[in-house]
Amino acid sequence: MTAASREPIISVEGLTMAFGDFVVQKDLTFTVRRGDIFVIMGGSGCGKSTLLRHLIGLQAPAAGKVYYGTQSLWDAETEARLAILRRTGILYQSGALFTSMTLAENVALPLQLYTKLTPAEIGDIVSTKLALVGLAGYEDFFPSAISGGMVKRAGLARAMALDPEILFFDEPSAGLDPITSKRLDDLIIQLRDDLGATIVMVTHELPSIFAIADNSVFLDNVKRTATAGGDPREMIHNTRDPVVREFLTREGTFHENTPAPATALSPSAGAV
Repeated sequence: MTAASREPIISVEGLTMAFGDFVVQKDLTFTVRRGDIFVIMGGSGCGKSTLLRHLIGLQAPAAGKVYYGTQSLWDAETEARLAILRRTGILYQSGALFTSMTLAENVALPLQLYTKLTPAEIGDIVSTKLALVGLAGYEDFFPSAISGGMVKRAGLARAMALDPEILFFDEPSAGLDPITSKRLDDLIIQLRDDLGATIVMVTHELPSIFAIADNSVFLDNVKRTATAGGDPREMIHNTRDPVVREFLTREGTFHENTPAPATALSPSAGAV
């Protein structure tokens, strides 16, 4: 990736998140570069998912700015903000599929809502997106008829329906067994590499963090601010913060000489 393509795509400056008088996190400042797999990490209850909500336009900050390029998300008028957010796709923790709709109908929904494409054109895109996540042939299945990992992949296909520049993931490995979780990690890498998407992921799963993240921010739930950031594989050696070190060195989750996977596993390999 060229230097020009590594420009900031999201910049957070002095962000404070609060519910009334209760401050969740304060003075958050970090940058997501174009092409990053960027991880928001920290212990339970530190505000990871709350930060994600601030980034995707669901919750306004108590203070500070969120920029997409040079545009301030929360200072933009409603239509301009929606235009910014249409550059994004979101995979929620549960997959968030409509259970009364088939996989094809779920993936087609954003295309029906936000484009003027014909039903035939939408059908072609739906088939392509499902194939990208290894679900070709599952168009007419309902979410209740497939595995949890397949539901996550179908949710990812829907998140990609409008060809977003940025994909957000909220605990994508939650509820998955280790093998299924690894296959999902490999798929995320493949989508970043093949489609050029920027990925922002909330997780506390260390195997995923060390396998796929190339940048990160660590939220401390006692100090209520970010206490570390950068490549987690470098952070584990360089941090002097005992909380960050304890988080990153839980026994059996990190091996210094184990690199991130160089290539992604085909998403069709096994039922994820």
